[in-house]
Amino acid sequence: MRLRALAKINLGLDILGKREDGYHEVRMIMQTIQMYDVLEMKKKKEPGISLSVNYPFIPNDERNLVYKAAKLLMDEFQIEQGVSIRLDKFIPVAAGMAGGSSDAAAALVGMNRLFKLELSEQDLMDRAVNIGADVPYCVMRGTALAEGIGEKLTRIRQVPECYVLVGKPAINVSTKVAYESLKLDEIQVHPDIDGMIRDIENGDLYSMTSKMGNVFEPGIIGKYPVIQEIKDLMEENGALKAIMSGSGPTVFGIFDDKKKMEKAAEVLRESRLAKTVFATEAYNRQ
Repeated sequence: MRLRALAKINLGLDILGKREDGYHEVRMIMQTIQMYDVLEMKKKKEPGISLSVNYPFIPNDERNLVYKAAKLLMDEFQIEQGVSIRLDKFIPVAAGMAGGSSDAAAALVGMNRLFKLELSEQDLMDRAVNIGADVPYCVMRGTALAEGIGEKLTRIRQVPECYVLVGKPAINVSTKVAYESLKLDEIQVHPDIDGMIRDIENGDLYSMTSKMGNVFEPGIIGKYPVIQEIKDLMEENGALKAIMSGSGPTVFGIFDDKKKMEKAAEVLRESRLAKTVFATEAYNRQ
């Protein structure tokens, strides 16, 4: 079985406050894009999970969310056969694009199909939250409002047709560092999440992009000015808006024209500001 684990971007990311349990209360508009890791899964007679990854620095044991996801269903359903999983990573690691969470979501879907567990999408999402806050969304895919710690999901009508240019500089930012750089009382501009939802419902790409924002940006850009340089370069070359995705450092720009995006991708590659440059489009769930 071969599965695609799709990357996500945050069209809008707001943080409302810190909860007593240490987690942050978020409000985000999530969007899947056509950039993905590949999981190949097959049953094996010997019990247990064997996981291989195309990068030696990525763990292939319990520290990997794919392993965790497979084990979660194996333990619950007392599956005696084993599973062999090959993970090929293409989504940049520690990039704010939910690569690890999406891999875990694909593993849940794969285990469900492979062992005929007959779990619904909602059943998988209910279990996914035990692996990570983004994993339920990665099972769902498409356009969604995420609230709570990211696990309360409301599907939104598909985002208007658009093209997405992804640029990741040669730095990694952990979510932990991003939250440590965040000064909640100093956030001056909050993205208009409700306004964005209305724009998406109305199919108005231009109004939606004008409202896009990410409250993590000031803290992270202060540490890594290259993020701002990539944003500026994208917007100078036709992006309706470019912002940082998630906790960064990846930047994405939204374009209304494929040729414009391809030209901007060329300019970005030549600039050497980004280590990874990927031109794609929003994923339509329908």
